[in-house]
Amino acid sequence: MKIQLRKTALSLAIAACVGVSSAAIANETTSAIKGQIMGPNGNPAAGTKVTILHVPSGSVKTTQVNDAGYFTAKGLRVGGPYKVVVDSDVYADQEFNNIILNIGNDYPVNVALEPQSNMEQIVVTGAPISAMSGGTGPASTFTLTDLENQPAINRDLKDIVRIDPRITIDDSRGSINCGGGNPRYNSLTLDGVRMNDNFGLSSNGYPTINAPFSFDSIEQVSAELAPFDVQYGGFTSCNINAVTKSGGNELHGGVFFDYTNDSMQGDSIEGEDYDAGNYTEKRYGFNVGLPLIEDKLFLFTSYEKLEGVKQFNYGGLTSGSVTADDLSRVQAASQSLYNYDAGGMPSSSPIDDEKILVKLDWNINENHRANIIYNYNDAFTISQSDADNNELSLSNHFYEQGAEFTSVVASLYSDWSDDFSTEVRLGKSELDARVESLDAASSFGEMQIKTENGGTIYIGPDDSRQSNDLNYDTTTAKFAGTYYLDQHTITAGYEYEELEIFNQFVQHTEGEWRFASVKDFEDGIASSLAYDNAAGTNNPTDLAANFSYAQHTFYVQDEYSFTNIDASLTFGLRYDKYTSDDKPNLNDNYTTRYGFNNQSTFDGVDLIQPRLGFQWYATDALEVRAGAGLFSGGNPNVWLSNSYSNDGITKATTSIYDLSDTYFVEGSDGKPDPFVDLFVPENVNGGTPGYEVPQELYDKVASSGAGDSNVNAVNPDFEMPSEWKYSLGATYTTENDYVISVDYLYSKKKDAATLVDLALKNSGNTTFDGRPLYVGVDDILNPGKTRSRDYLLTNVDGDSGDSSVISLGISKQYDNGVNFSFGYAYTDSDDVNPMISSVADSNYSNLALTNPGNPGVASSDYEIPHRFTMTLGYTHEFVDGYATRFNLFGEAYKGLPYSYVYNSSDRAFGDVNNYGYGSRQLLYVPLENDPNVVYDMSADEINEFNEFIASEGLKRGEITGRNSQNADWFVKFNFKLTQELPGFMEGHKGEAFFVIDNLTNLLNDDWGVLKKGSFVGNKVIKTSIDDEGRYVYSDFNSSNVGTTTESSASVWQMRVGVKYTF
Repeated sequence: MKIQLRKTALSLAIAACVGVSSAAIANETTSAIKGQIMGPNGNPAAGTKVTILHVPSGSVKTTQVNDAGYFTAKGLRVGGPYKVVVDSDVYADQEFNNIILNIGNDYPVNVALEPQSNMEQIVVTGAPISAMSGGTGPASTFTLTDLENQPAINRDLKDIVRIDPRITIDDSRGSINCGGGNPRYNSLTLDGVRMNDNFGLSSNGYPTINAPFSFDSIEQVSAELAPFDVQYGGFTSCNINAVTKSGGNELHGGVFFDYTNDSMQGDSIEGEDYDAGNYTEKRYGFNVGLPLIEDKLFLFTSYEKLEGVKQFNYGGLTSGSVTADDLSRVQAASQSLYNYDAGGMPSSSPIDDEKILVKLDWNINENHRANIIYNYNDAFTISQSDADNNELSLSNHFYEQGAEFTSVVASLYSDWSDDFSTEVRLGKSELDARVESLDAASSFGEMQIKTENGGTIYIGPDDSRQSNDLNYDTTTAKFAGTYYLDQHTITAGYEYEELEIFNQFVQHTEGEWRFASVKDFEDGIASSLAYDNAAGTNNPTDLAANFSYAQHTFYVQDEYSFTNIDASLTFGLRYDKYTSDDKPNLNDNYTTRYGFNNQSTFDGVDLIQPRLGFQWYATDALEVRAGAGLFSGGNPNVWLSNSYSNDGITKATTSIYDLSDTYFVEGSDGKPDPFVDLFVPENVNGGTPGYEVPQELYDKVASSGAGDSNVNAVNPDFEMPSEWKYSLGATYTTENDYVISVDYLYSKKKDAATLVDLALKNSGNTTFDGRPLYVGVDDILNPGKTRSRDYLLTNVDGDSGDSSVISLGISKQYDNGVNFSFGYAYTDSDDVNPMISSVADSNYSNLALTNPGNPGVASSDYEIPHRFTMTLGYTHEFVDGYATRFNLFGEAYKGLPYSYVYNSSDRAFGDVNNYGYGSRQLLYVPLENDPNVVYDMSADEINEFNEFIASEGLKRGEITGRNSQNADWFVKFNFKLTQELPGFMEGHKGEAFFVIDNLTNLLNDDWGVLKKGSFVGNKVIKTSIDDEGRYVYSDFNSSNVGTTTESSASVWQMRVGVKYTF
């Protein structure tokens, strides 16, 4: 008898924790059992009956071995245990027990049957299939055991997937960084329905504030970087696929409660006090599964509630770019001069998060199974908005960010014969977002005040939240079929997704004022003023974007299983096409200026994506995998929405240049800068500056009819961005059951998205260090004038960048209750534009460069060059029958990259961005006696500047590269201790536990400290260009050298809790 339940398939479940495995055959909610059944002489055991029993629910699936000796059973529930019986009329029967299925994985059962005369039946006990096998590309799978035991202090999937060394969680933002890719290019699915941020606003990738579903509702989760199955789409970074639990024939479930407060959190970082304020936070919930009709109909439901807090960072004070004196002067002047209470600096604020999930599973009969899932999430948090390391926003600048999310999905799995099965899935989700300033009732605008040390203080309602509302509906459908023909498994299908969007996003409807210094703010002298609103009406609701588009996907794939070697080859094609009947309003002026109209959308854009995957079990202990394919998706729809919201005619924009009562002084760049005494112009209703805008600007908007403001448009020749991915990997299980896995993944970006300003052009002149000087394009409709900020969403012309990820993992489960895993990933990721924002102006401006028209390839904002992870677990029954579990997770990685740039000097190069106040031009590091650089600084300042160059290791005579610096290494350990306790009834158990996040910082406040550079770049010095073409350096800012501490992510925190299961 030969039973090929390979060591790679029988490796212990702890191997899943390594996170450098291959996994998943499709964007699946189910799993499969497949294999080859042969007779004693190697002949196919055609007609042999294979019966598969899902023990908890009693559901049975029966299939037969085909003429080539193969059988496949798809559409099986994730988890188990399963029992498989191979029933032959000719040979001895065989039975396999305790089989656990992983999400999307094929569990292999390859057997050579024995003659009946030798034995009646063979019984084999299986083990959970390792996450190291079952696919063709790099991925990781995490089981229910991982979810329950890992120190997941946030009860979020991010606490689990970070075990994979290729996936980094930015603890300061909550974003999921996969292989150096943009988090906005990720996809999250729950039971096959996309639950990521379809619109593209959230940094964490979720449509809601936290994960939109209860942690206790998840059976398994997988994270895939390159699954070469054609059913995968909608991402280029990674896909996180979760499957929910189901009810069974027995009542089971649990309740939990956990708690933390300010006394259970660290209060010092590197010797400096950290005040988290006074707060308490608690979470509670339950889950239950039960039969409604035994063997037929089952219910599972879960509920979770968080009554928590959001803690705030004040990076401007930490870095020194804003001083306590700056702050007190601004607060005092705000009250006395503008009659406005700017607010304070609270340490935290209450937040709320509620989640409900209900799932029905119906075993219609042996050949048909259905389920329906309802999911609801309502949550809100408080955002500081502008809180980078050189910024400080006071509390009345904060805003509430909330969302109510509802989804329903129904699926039907059918086996029409042993050779043909289908899957039908229909889904609907709705999101209603709430984004409103905490001080919206005041009708005050936003004021930005520059400080002497290069910082900015923000007061008043955020300009981007003054008129902001969003809701969208998503409708999905899937129709797929699988046909088994000898050694071929042929899959084909059609999927449909329609997105209907309402988005009101209008900046400056209450006004935005900028001040060049704290003294100017105290004197009421503004250097910038902006007021935007609907042309002719001054009603921002007239500017809402309302549009829809659909994505149609067709795919076909053949998986061929070889007979002479234990291997399979998969080849398929995926075709995506976008359609829409909605267009932005036609702007004739735009057409006249640029020769094409502004009405282009994604309508008609399509892409063919070939995929090829190979899997080979070279021996019972060695699995080899490889794949190549094209992937696309994950590009935020908000980029398209910008074209509807900014058509240039429905919105009128005004600025300080539209006021009569202005005066000009020469700025540091040698160009005239406008200033206005805010108490000279008459304001609307005679109001105070801040509460009302100048009447002159309001009247201009009211009388403008069709506006002629800035336009956001899509290139008529826009191609959907995509990535070619190539991978090679292997998993080897040693004689001592050490599981070792190695993977290499190379991604080549194609047609990456970027933005250009059509109103700027290269003058043909350059500075001495080679950077081009830009000028405005002459406005043919207004001779003698130029325009700016006419942004075009387009594709990178030329090299779009690439990435290489090499990962290694090893894991082992010992008989004495100890398990461990170790992982390492090396990442080298380059791109042209990180596209980090939802606003066109920000996506264009927030990029360190020397050439706005051709930024070039550089290190990605999301590159983590080296990352190590480890897990260590120990389980022991110190009291008979009640386990004590110790679980430790650790990570260490080289910090995120950052750049050095000039401070508010971009206009010196003609690089007009960020409304003319950009700070993105990369720093030129002068020679010690550089003839091309002169200094408008004291000798002490010059010495300090030279010391900065030496300490940072910058190369003299060169321009610093984008993201050429890296923050310090971040090392962190999390720990969980769980003790089982007696239950009230047989089969019941209690648990008491505590979790410590950042145990490292608890042991020593110099450890576990997260550092970052400034957003876009550290603004270290100002420059202008004199008549001889030399750079004139001034105002060196030592406060912006190096990195600053992300306080809330750098202190330890503990939660204690109890859990009762039945």
